[in-house]
This record gives sequence, structure tokens and C-alpha cells, in this order.
Amino acid sequence: MAKKKSSGRKGGSWKSAPPARGNQPRRQKSEDAPNIKNSDEVRLNKFLANAGLCSRREADVLIGTGIISINGKVVTALGTKVLPSDTVKMNGETIKKETLRYVLLNKPKNLITNFDDARGRKTVMPLVMQACKERVYPIGKLERDTTGLLLFTNDGDLMKKLTHPKRKLPRLYNVTLHKRIKDEHMKQILEGINFEGGFFKGEKIEFVEGDPYRVGLEIHSGQNRIIRLAFEQLGYKVTKLDRTVFASLTKKDLPRGHWRHLTEQEVGFLKMLK
Repeated sequence: MAKKKSSGRKGGSWKSAPPARGNQPRRQKSEDAPNIKNSDEVRLNKFLANAGLCSRREADVLIGTGIISINGKVVTALGTKVLPSDTVKMNGETIKKETLRYVLLNKPKNLITNFDDARGRKTVMPLVMQACKERVYPIGKLERDTTGLLLFTNDGDLMKKLTHPKRKLPRLYNVTLHKRIKDEHMKQILEGINFEGGFFKGEKIEFVEGDPYRVGLEIHSGQNRIIRLAFEQLGYKVTKLDRTVFASLTKKDLPRGHWRHLTEQEVGFLKMLK
């Protein structure tokens, strides 16, 4: 007796997608088309984020409002996939996927980490405007009077990954104080400090060779101004604060006020961080 030809389905039917709330132009699986994933497909919210329009979460909201169409048909279902050959529009205007950019800046003092400022203060944005035609965003912030490494990108996935509260990225600072710090206070920083502004804990701290008023401090997370507040809690004034390492990135061969693009190896390393 001839064996019954397999239909290529498990459990008698294809795994169904969530019900759509609008007309969906997505490709239908058929009896002749086994469940083969197209490596060029990306989720619509990721496509919108990579186009520099918004974050993935914001993209889900846009999709739900019905202002996004693929190949002329409105889509509202989350999880919709897009191919490079698809035409994606928002409010009738075609969206083009941007090239992903990664720009590292050695931030000078007296600049704020904003696109603009209602009070007319200078921002970091003019320093990186010539780096690429795409609009890039800073990952995190450095205070106005803090100098050092600041990473910019239009890669929404990487930005979300590096700013996640649970991610413990190493950040190394050179901290210059108004007086020599006591050994007991260095130990206290490593053990952790509770104060009104929050909790602060250093991973490593040691004197910078040849300068009794400067220490190298490694932290893996921290809120705005937390370093200055922690040292003030111990009776020290921070006169200079400079970030010299962010994740695996360093200031080597990058003068103050200058920027450079990350190498493919550096981008790959950041994306592999867990």
C-alpha cells in the first residue's frame, strides 16, 4: 500500500497567527509552501525603528492606529513582517530604511546631551551633525560639566539593549577631587553608599598614578549625577569628571570634541553583549 503523502503540516494545520484587526497583505502559507522563514523578513515595528522614526514600542502604537500600509494595504496586526521588496508607507508617505550608524564622540565640557534646549544652552548635536546624514540619538546622557565618551546611533535595538536597567555595562571615569580621598572612603564606595539621592556602588576604584587628587572609578550602572552626589555624601567635591571607557569603547586616538564611526568589530561586540 502506498504511503500517504505528507502535507508538510504538524498536527493537521499550520500554526495560526494572531487575529488581525485590519486588512492584512501578508503572504498566505499554502499546502505547497512549507514553513520556510525568509531571512530577509523583519518585523514591521523593527523596520520602523530602523528607519529612525521611533522606538519599537512606539512603532507598535503607530501600527495599531492604522496609519501604516504595506503594498497599499493598511496593517494593524502586531508581528507583521516586511520584505525588502515591500513598499511601506506612513500616512501615504513612503518610508525608507536608514543605514544604521554608530558614532562615538569625545564630549567637551559645557554641553548638554539634548537635541535642543529651551534655555538656549549649547548641545552636543552640532558636533555630530556632519558624521552622517541619518539622525542619530545619544545612548544615555553625560552631564553638562562631564566630559568623555558618548555614543550616538539610529539603531533602536542596540539603544534599547544598552540602556536596559538590568544591563551592567562597564563605565570607567577619571574623577578629580578637591582633596585626597581617604582609604576608608574608597572602601565605603566599593561596599555601597545609601543616601537621599539613591544608592551608589563602585566596582573598582584606585588612584591615578602621579595624581593624589584623581581616582579611576569603574561603575556598571548609575543615575544622572550619581557620582558627584556620592562623593559629596563623603565630603568631597568633584572638580572634574571624565568618562574614559563605555562598554568596550575607549578614547584612544579620539581628541576632545571629535567623533569617529565605530568599526564593524566594535559594533559586533556591542551586539553580542548579554
